[in-house]
Amino acid sequence: MTPLDRQKLQDTFGARLRFDEPLSRHTSFRIGGPADVWVEVQNPSEIGLVQKIGVAASLPIFVLGGGTNLLVSDRGVRGIVVHLGRPFQQLEWWQNGNGQHVRAGAAVPFKKVVTESIHRELTGLEFAEGIPGSVGGGLLMNAGAFGGEISRVVTSVEGVDACGQQRRLPRSELHFEYRFFDLQAGFVVTHLELLLQPGDHAAIVAKRDDAKRRREKHQPLGYPNAGSVFKNPPGHFAGRLIESAGCKGQRRGGAMVSAQHANFIVNADNAMAADVRGLMDDVVRRVFEIHGVTLEPEIRLVGDWSPT
Repeated sequence: MTPLDRQKLQDTFGARLRFDEPLSRHTSFRIGGPADVWVEVQNPSEIGLVQKIGVAASLPIFVLGGGTNLLVSDRGVRGIVVHLGRPFQQLEWWQNGNGQHVRAGAAVPFKKVVTESIHRELTGLEFAEGIPGSVGGGLLMNAGAFGGEISRVVTSVEGVDACGQQRRLPRSELHFEYRFFDLQAGFVVTHLELLLQPGDHAAIVAKRDDAKRRREKHQPLGYPNAGSVFKNPPGHFAGRLIESAGCKGQRRGGAMVSAQHANFIVNADNAMAADVRGLMDDVVRRVFEIHGVTLEPEIRLVGDWSPT
């Protein structure tokens, strides 16, 4: 193990490098302690360089996208947090006999891909209207809603592996499950390719608008949050289980189970990560007591959660 080469990082990344960067600035929850190192990368070669420096110093690397669907510890994240810069926010479109393809940078906002595909009268992503964060983040959690999932339109993934090599993974090497994508350790996704199909514009817009209405009806407004907290157990809806267990409006510190939709925990009053996690534990215990069902988190717990 060698010491972290801070000077090399500083010389390479300049203002795109920060030490002890508060991650509350970069999460939809507005919660999270500092990252030891925060670096914004502009191309795959820079990702490989960061990986090389991290390996030499025996430091873990974590890629933070739009900051949704995760809870960062109050202690923050040890090691190097990588953020994909603007060059990873591009879309490339082309057509062949199979349909319309789009190569999307992993940092492209999910909403942008949905909006552009509808403008081009393409179907396959209407379900994703209103899903926050980046398309890369959507890939990693196999984002879905209202009967659709991103896994159904993904044809390949590009990125940089743990050895710093750029690779393309075809669909045959990709494994998805409910709210899960099996990504090999150390692989940083930079792009993904989607296959969409031409459709009737009015029908596509109608599906998009229906998803938007349903999402706006249930999603809490006005409070920072990270989206749905728990996965839907087989045969159940997590929100209904939580509500029927009497947890709506329950609080711990500054965190509260949303009064609008019970599968959302909101940052109601300067909540700490410990408040949110403690409230999650309270909800899991209560739902199991009432229904005998164990809820599993959909949001990712990131950072240093070691006992005090």
